[in-house]
Amino acid sequence: MTDDAEKTYDGVFGAFPYALRASESRLFKLYAVFGGLLGVVLTFYFGAALAVQVANTLGSVGGTFTFLRAFYIFFGLLVVAPILAPVLFVARRHRRVGSDVGYDRIMAVTGFLFLLSLYLALVISMPPEFTLDGETVTRPAPSGLFAPVVSVLYAMPPLSSPLPPVLVGSAMLLLATRRNPEKA
Repeated sequence: MTDDAEKTYDGVFGAFPYALRASESRLFKLYAVFGGLLGVVLTFYFGAALAVQVANTLGSVGGTFTFLRAFYIFFGLLVVAPILAPVLFVARRHRRVGSDVGYDRIMAVTGFLFLLSLYLALVISMPPEFTLDGETVTRPAPSGLFAPVVSVLYAMPPLSSPLPPVLVGSAMLLLATRRNPEKA
């Protein structure tokens, strides 16, 4: 590890500018900016949701309420960590092994696929009818070019909604470790 690398890379927050400077892939740079901004926004929303949950259960005894608070944090990590992971993998690889445009592109593609898988999970988990602000709302009927895909997603059981993010996240981790020649 060089002194220059040591000065330019400083944990999660330093990984983003370092990876942006070190990468030669425009696709990866696009993902790093988009994924970083989305990660910040989602972290804010999960933090706000946790604050609301804590405020709503402040006077209550532990048990279920404590579990729900911990679940908010756990779920937030399950969503935000894979969004940030491609940038962290690329920064680590550039710092330790060197530049590889192919690796950067693969990590960017898996990052974008993870974002798509989160959207697919939301579509799968959407109930046919739900109440919003006292009004009964029906999910929109599939239409347009992707109507057949949306119909299949609607037909899937809601409990299968974590499947797309888990599959893409696993593929991301597998590709990151398989393509990395260093074992440390």
